[in-house]
Amino acid sequence: MLDKASDPTPRSLRGARLSKHADYQRVYKQSRKHFSASMTYFFRLREAGFHTGPRIGLTAGRVLGKAVERNRIKRRMREAVRASLGHLRCNVDVVLHPRRSVLEIEFSRLREEVAAIFTRIEAAARSKQRGE
Repeated sequence: MLDKASDPTPRSLRGARLSKHADYQRVYKQSRKHFSASMTYFFRLREAGFHTGPRIGLTAGRVLGKAVERNRIKRRMREAVRASLGHLRCNVDVVLHPRRSVLEIEFSRLREEVAAIFTRIEAAARSKQRGE
């Protein structure tokens, strides 16, 4: 059994969430759209300040289906993000737009896709910090 100090995955996303509309708008304005197999994502590097570490935001608009389906998509996405948050260590704001296909794909594939996205964002952040 792992103790909480050595567990690399956080139990909650409370401190790592985008919560304000202005935060989402800032990410949209200061980044560009990126694509993966079952979602679109935006990210923006942040200076170290009040918030340290990554902050993640999820969107699930009505185009994804009725409330039951949107809520299921959000639950699956939150769990995939929680499981993959260890791949992202830089100060960055990320907004994930899932597609409806998130309902049907295997959860392990969804988790791998989110981990791959976070790895790409981490690599882009490191290269930008080095000035490449």
